[in-house]
Amino acid sequence: MAGHATPHFQNDAGHARIEIGVKEFMCVGANPPFDHPHVFLDMGDENEKVCPYCSTLYVYNDKLGAEETLPEGCLLEAARSVA
Repeated sequence: MAGHATPHFQNDAGHARIEIGVKEFMCVGANPPFDHPHVFLDMGDENEKVCPYCSTLYVYNDKLGAEETLPEGCLLEAARSVA
């Protein structure tokens, strides 16, 4: 589980297109510390959205869960706190 109320996606591999299973999400660019400002994106009635910072094209895929991506591995995992 990502640990965020809104899924956060990253694009370390520089994919031109990432399919996701939600229409409201955050894009962080690459993994920290190479990220851009974490921007909230909402596709609204559309099925795709381009991040204004990194130009990643996000495409809604209703067959994917909220924390799944195609290609795999684009969900930003929240840092786990140590007790």
